[in-house]
Amino acid sequence: MNTSSSNTSSSIIASALNDPANIRRRAWRMLKDKLVRHGMTIGGLSVIAAILLIFFYLLYVVMPLLSSADMELAQQFEQPNTSAGKTLHTAIEEKNELGVRFTEQAQAIFFALETGKVVAEFTAPKPEDAEITTLAVSDPARQVVGYGLSNGRAIVMKHKYDITFSEDSEGNRVRTITPNIAYPLGQAAFEVDAQAQALTHLAVQISNDSNMVAAITADQRLVIASITKEVNFLTEEETLETSRSELSLFQDAEITHLLLDKEQVYLYIANSKGMITRFNVRDPAHPVKEEETQIVKGDIKLTSLNFLTGDLSLLVGDSTGKVTQWFLVRDEYNEQHLTRIREFNDLSAAVVAIAPEERRKGFAAADEKGNVAIYHTTAQRTLLTAHYDQALENLTLSPRADVLMGQDKQGKTYVWDVHNEHPEVSMHALWGRVWYENYPEPSYIWQSSSASADFEPKFSLMPLAFGTLKAAFYAMLVAIPLAILGAVYAAYFMSPKMRGVVKPTIEIMEALPTVILGFLAGLWLAPTIEANLPGMFSLFLLMPLVILLCAYGWRLVPKSIKYGIGEGWEAALLLIPILLTCFIAFSLSHTLEGLFFGGNMRQWLTDHGITFDQRNALIVGIAMGLAVIPSIFSITEDAIFNVPKHLTSGSLALGATRWQTMTRVVLLTASPGIFSAVMIGLGRAVGETMIVLMATGNTAIMDFNIFEGLRTLSANIAVEMPESEVGSTHFRILFLSGLVLFVLTFVFNTLAEIIRHRLRRKYSSL
Repeated sequence: MNTSSSNTSSSIIASALNDPANIRRRAWRMLKDKLVRHGMTIGGLSVIAAILLIFFYLLYVVMPLLSSADMELAQQFEQPNTSAGKTLHTAIEEKNELGVRFTEQAQAIFFALETGKVVAEFTAPKPEDAEITTLAVSDPARQVVGYGLSNGRAIVMKHKYDITFSEDSEGNRVRTITPNIAYPLGQAAFEVDAQAQALTHLAVQISNDSNMVAAITADQRLVIASITKEVNFLTEEETLETSRSELSLFQDAEITHLLLDKEQVYLYIANSKGMITRFNVRDPAHPVKEEETQIVKGDIKLTSLNFLTGDLSLLVGDSTGKVTQWFLVRDEYNEQHLTRIREFNDLSAAVVAIAPEERRKGFAAADEKGNVAIYHTTAQRTLLTAHYDQALENLTLSPRADVLMGQDKQGKTYVWDVHNEHPEVSMHALWGRVWYENYPEPSYIWQSSSASADFEPKFSLMPLAFGTLKAAFYAMLVAIPLAILGAVYAAYFMSPKMRGVVKPTIEIMEALPTVILGFLAGLWLAPTIEANLPGMFSLFLLMPLVILLCAYGWRLVPKSIKYGIGEGWEAALLLIPILLTCFIAFSLSHTLEGLFFGGNMRQWLTDHGITFDQRNALIVGIAMGLAVIPSIFSITEDAIFNVPKHLTSGSLALGATRWQTMTRVVLLTASPGIFSAVMIGLGRAVGETMIVLMATGNTAIMDFNIFEGLRTLSANIAVEMPESEVGSTHFRILFLSGLVLFVLTFVFNTLAEIIRHRLRRKYSSL
């Protein structure tokens, strides 16, 4: 009987399997499975490929920041017009087509950089009975030089370039650069020293508002001439008004250098003993000696002295090949002192020439053995070192720092093409403390732009990374307890009907645009909390106390009432005391402020050394915490709710309470999912943009004070990317910020995955 039934069943199954319709259905199902499997594989690989492409694109944009400078010899030719005498100073016009050399015979020789062919020559109207004794160079951007004469007079010249456009025979547009010489203080030599002593050293600064010429005379007097222009509005004739002052120096060593800053505030005099004396010449009629500083000591000699662009820093070259940077630093008594900031040691012999860049904080230097180096001061970076057979003199960088010109002792001229796109970037500049000009100490600062052309960019990513982590910390401080404890209650203690309302509602909150949260936080929440600070903090104290009292009071409620309400509906009743507590706390806010904080808690905090900004980390923590809560809550609630029922039933059957079952069984089993939820929330907090953009002051400071603002990497990208020049250092550093965020997220996710697997292996046996 059984055998026949079995045979019958087998025959039915065999016939069903061999049925053409079933065969077609199985084939179709297998095809769909294969398509889905391949589709999932392709989708996963596409996601990985997209992430890798993003990473490599960011790396592609960032990589040029890490490159060093490169210098290639473009031209070399004999000194133009050697009969004009020795070269005292050289310069290059902005288009890198023409160069100019000023000679000891008061001549300006303009020549083509490609061929060395003389384009134009100009001779200063020097008196026949006077000789050239010294030459001064003004701020490079102003293109002014001055000749000091043996009769106490000076001639100030300005080289300028007129650009015109025309069409050639083929209709192409041709640019023509015509060099010229102007005399800002008049063509005739003007009197600097009334005693007609020879000028041994000269300093000249010409500006729209004031002009100043300082000189050292042969009998060691400091003479300062302040020249102002007055224009007759009727005849439009210009007249020069000159006021002079002089001061005996009593130097015990030979004076070697004289520098006047372009703001005409400080005058520096250096002598052969390595001593620099600083005078305040803000009032030219009464120069004040403010400080003497020993720049070099012992047998070391000061061989070169120049201003760095902006005239705030001094570049000091010595006989050992070392170049040091000095600038004024205020002490605790608000007095300024010339301070040694950093040094560069790549040259091996006495420094004979220093050429500062016109628009960046970089410079080139050459020593007497033919070594040449290019540096950047802020980045404290040596970008290039090279060696040539001849020592170079009269080193000059073009206005865009893309051409370097030098002459050797035989007068031969060399022209190099320089590729030095991003000298401001180094690991020290990005992540270390940098001592910036006019700052009292090394600091972490982000300040990428300024209205001043002499601005020193500050590209420290530390305050941005710190702000990112600070915002994420306070957001997670708000989100983690509320989301996880809420998920625990919703999944394990709340009634199914109420859970069916609460869970979708919180998940819908995740779809709320963060720009709305940022808008509300910045324009409503921040002023509301500022106006009710005591109420806010009393709420933090009262809320836990009220909830504990309600929990204790619930135990005293008769069972008949409890059963009537139903198990799991207690949270609905708790809303009433929570809302009432909020109302009471904010109602008493002004009363508490008057009793304990003198009527103004914000001012009270400031008086006690706690800075308060309206848009601060507290606002960000609340607003971004609300944005992160739905993600953490939803994943955590699913992880807890999906814990196998046999585990909870077994625990309860063995006599454990529901709370004991939750803490010792459910949470441990769900810990991998809970940890994943926290890490996903952290990743979102780190990468959040709109909330931190609108709810903070976007101040790039490093202070963990909850009442101060911050600036995150993502918000900084959103703020500054539209105004950055494509391909510039600023542009690439913003991409570097994105790369840092990418790496941070990758590290967090990798650690989360490792820990999650370990937790899963550890508690999989439960």
